[in-house]
Amino acid sequence: MNVVTLVISLFVLLFAITIHEAAHGWAASKFGDDTARSMGRVTLNPIAHIDPFGTILLPLLLVIVKAPPFGWAKPVPVNPFNLRNPRRDNLWISAAGPMANILAAVLSLLAIILIKAASPGVSVFLRSFLTGRGGLSRGFHPLEGLAIILFYGALVNTYLVVFNLIPVPPLDGSGVLMGLLSEGAAQRYERLRPYGFLIVVGLIYLGVLSFIIRPIEIIIYTLVFL
Repeated sequence: MNVVTLVISLFVLLFAITIHEAAHGWAASKFGDDTARSMGRVTLNPIAHIDPFGTILLPLLLVIVKAPPFGWAKPVPVNPFNLRNPRRDNLWISAAGPMANILAAVLSLLAIILIKAASPGVSVFLRSFLTGRGGLSRGFHPLEGLAIILFYGALVNTYLVVFNLIPVPPLDGSGVLMGLLSEGAAQRYERLRPYGFLIVVGLIYLGVLSFIIRPIEIIIYTLVFL
């Protein structure tokens, strides 16, 4: 992986994690809990959300070994006693982060399509750059640079959506699922929490995440290469 790709991937990941956490905090405030807002977590300033391992070290290691870059930030604090309907509201608070990433991915792809329409040469550049047959030695037009950033924006935000929607505590997918379950079933499901990290690691090791992500990657590459 060249230095340009490394820097862009990490920059985009930092942005994706920031909007993810800010969306959680914003949703919590809308449902009556201003804990995150009072702590300065409803912001697009990435410094407020950085976790040294999950935001910096892990993504850097993943990019170096050519694995899909993903990570996490400091969890946004939510006080359920401030929510009007804790189980229902927590479902939407949990879903807000992935929804923000889905929106960012879709907007990135739409922007690439518009850029290619405005400058057809961008398509040729993207194809050569992303297939490894081209580089930046000849220099590149600002629109080509923007297209690269948007491409990785779509890709990284997609990785975060898939990862966070795994229905295993403490990931967002578990909060969504618990809001859909009956109270008794949710309590039984909560017993998985102490084993959540091990389950997630197991899913990654077994290639389950890659199996889910691969078809989405193909769709993104197809849209970019059209």
